[in-house]
Amino acid sequence: MGRHRHALVAAVRQDLAEARGSARAMLAAAEAARAHAQQRRRVVRDAYALCLNRLADARHAARTDIRRRFGAETAALVRDLTSLAAHSAAGAAGTPWRVWSPTEPRPHTPPSLLRIGTITIESATVPALVPLLNAAHVQVSGDPHTADGVIAGLLLRAVGTTRPGDLRLTLHDHRPTGDGGGGALAAFAPLGVRSAGPERLTGALDALVEQIRRHHESPDPDDAAPPWHVVVLLADPAGDAELTGHQQTQLARIVRDGTACGIHLLVRGLDLPADPAVHRIALRAGTARTEATGDFPVRLDPPPPSDRVSDLCRSVADRLRAAPPPVRLANLLPDRLWTESAAHGLHAVLGPGTDGNPVEVPLDDRTPHALVGGPSGSGRTTLLHAWIASLIARYGPAELALYLLDFSGGTSFARFAPGARDPSWLPHARLAGVNIAEDREFGLAVLRRLGAELRVRCQAAKRLGAADLAQLRAGERTVPWPRILLVVDDFTNMLAGRDALADETLTLLGDLAHRGGAYGVHLVLSGADVRSATAVRGRSDLLDRCALRLALPGARRLLADGNLAAALIPRFHAVVNTDGGAAGANRVVRLPDAADRGSWTLLQRTVWRQRPASGTPPRLFDGNAVPRLPARHRPSGRVPGPSAPVGPSPGAVLGERVDVTAGPAEMPLGRMPGRNLAVLGGRADEACDILASASLSLAAQGAARFSIACLHPGAEPAAARLAVELPEAAWYDADGLPELLAATRFDGDGLPHYVIGYGLDAAGTDHRDVLRSLLTDGPERCVHLLGWWRSVSRLCSTLSGTDARFESIGAWVALDVRAAELGPLGPQPDASGWRPRRRRALYFDRTVHRMPEVLIPYEVNNDHT
Repeated sequence: MGRHRHALVAAVRQDLAEARGSARAMLAAAEAARAHAQQRRRVVRDAYALCLNRLADARHAARTDIRRRFGAETAALVRDLTSLAAHSAAGAAGTPWRVWSPTEPRPHTPPSLLRIGTITIESATVPALVPLLNAAHVQVSGDPHTADGVIAGLLLRAVGTTRPGDLRLTLHDHRPTGDGGGGALAAFAPLGVRSAGPERLTGALDALVEQIRRHHESPDPDDAAPPWHVVVLLADPAGDAELTGHQQTQLARIVRDGTACGIHLLVRGLDLPADPAVHRIALRAGTARTEATGDFPVRLDPPPPSDRVSDLCRSVADRLRAAPPPVRLANLLPDRLWTESAAHGLHAVLGPGTDGNPVEVPLDDRTPHALVGGPSGSGRTTLLHAWIASLIARYGPAELALYLLDFSGGTSFARFAPGARDPSWLPHARLAGVNIAEDREFGLAVLRRLGAELRVRCQAAKRLGAADLAQLRAGERTVPWPRILLVVDDFTNMLAGRDALADETLTLLGDLAHRGGAYGVHLVLSGADVRSATAVRGRSDLLDRCALRLALPGARRLLADGNLAAALIPRFHAVVNTDGGAAGANRVVRLPDAADRGSWTLLQRTVWRQRPASGTPPRLFDGNAVPRLPARHRPSGRVPGPSAPVGPSPGAVLGERVDVTAGPAEMPLGRMPGRNLAVLGGRADEACDILASASLSLAAQGAARFSIACLHPGAEPAAARLAVELPEAAWYDADGLPELLAATRFDGDGLPHYVIGYGLDAAGTDHRDVLRSLLTDGPERCVHLLGWWRSVSRLCSTLSGTDARFESIGAWVALDVRAAELGPLGPQPDASGWRPRRRRALYFDRTVHRMPEVLIPYEVNNDHT
């Protein structure tokens, strides 16, 4: 037993010894690899110095009158030196100032040596180069103004050969009366270079030492990797600046370890400690001696032109403020379309993160709704399009239904519907609303539709005992139950105002936010300042339920207090936060070029060609478009004769409803009291269009008689055009109103008789009795008056003053009439949310409506058609 134990211990010890030997071998190999990498970086520099030394030996031999012996070797060395200089200081690193321009370095190439002047060897001119980045600190001694020129040249060449952001500059002026580095260095101000006095030198040195310490403690320090930090230290011209003991100690640490950490000193007027990393330039009477050029005197280049320095620094600063270009939209899309199921949520890749890994945006039970925030121009449209593109590529139309509303006044969602230039459309889109900043009623109609859909899903889930959409889909497979995504851009406009419309909108939004996520109805609310809407201030629960936050550059009050990430990201980036904006849940994503119409068109046409056979184009509601009266509501070409059938209650089409479906607003005209229409307002063209669409739609429904009473001169062209389409219509002017009343009293053929009145407020008191008789007694004899009055007060005058009774006016359409002016029309629901505007009318029928609805007058027989 003891022998076995000893053998086991010996085996363990042997394994430990072998492990230690392997670890030492691996460490030795790593150190050898690091030493080899450092050696390779010094090859060019050492070769350059070797050539210079051999040339010095050759020149010394020539002086001893053995030129013929070494002439061929000298010429070869000059050629080699010229070739090495061109290779190790290419482009902006070694080009003379007269033809100088910045050059972008190739990836993974080491920094170049930098030119400070030229040396002359056997009548040949060779660039004089010194090391800086990844290699050395540089100390310049001599005339301060000449030294400033040398330092400025080195800095300009270093900036011109690195990418923006790879080189950081800091200037410290240790002179008690420093001038900020002189004019040569002041031109670097656009890069953020500022002069700091001697009182700040200690803190600056301490910060550099701390930076070196952190670099060495990093788990994977990358030797000589950008960004580099070049620190310029200026002392007085005498070079006798006194540093404290602490400052000297810190400076020695920086000299010893700084180059390996990308920290480099450019010093004038201070003596740096002796170290192989320090490269010294001594200025003497217009020339210089450097350790790299040995005995060869350097003819210095002149200082770089200050305007060239300023132009380059401003250009670099502009590029630093600008972000990298967006990534390609195609990089976000899967190899195959529509392969994922939405049963448990919608997951889309929005773009690559700062670590290169894709950033996923979830809409599921934990993050059911989202807020997108950013000022105008920050890229909200790009973000929304990128999100939609990623979703429609992963989920088919049976998995995802899109409802898209743009209250910002834009038309970006119009591309999802078929157009004149592009007949393709998005199979996932059910509805798109554009130019609807003034049409809050359309947004309310969409919310009502989604509220009804949510009730259907809740009832089905209750019947099946399902707790969420996944269980509902599993329990009733005959219904697709796609996830519904409502995207509202600039949603605060939809909640503007304090009226009944805004109250109902906010209530419906709150209900969708509260119950919708579990049953697959998700909200994406976007805006410049999502908390600015007055109605939202009292309903913080609506925003609190939006756990997913996407903040664009400059977004305010979207993330949690103290989370400043949105203020720090550049263009084409966004902060994705899945924890209600908490600082610890930030991920920065780089957005794709989804706003590019070419990239989007390619994707849309691809999914359009793959659409199901049963798919239908989405409903496009354009708030700026004026609809035409549909052909089905016009007579077929002839006025029906007496034998044509007549419906029991024909309907007059007045305009298009502001609703999810593009349906007409119709007023039923039966044999009931009050079946007359009053069109109110001063916009003559729209009033004439309403009367024309009503007349033509009635004529298309069956045989009828029409009488046109035109009392307003401005309406005569429109009335005449209507008479052309109603060839059997009788024409009356103001003097013929008594004849019109007589004609309506003795109709005995049973046909309905429609009196179309233009400008009836111009009839005057003499014909008031005629109009009142038509309004009161006509409907029971199938005689209906559809008339236009230019104001509510003039209609009251027609009906015997301000105390007139309006029972004879069963329906009215108000154009440019304010809500307060509608009071005399009798008791009706609240119309305080109504705002008169072009091509919109408020319609109310006592027998149909509980509250007025907004309609769009059709364009009929006017100068445009």
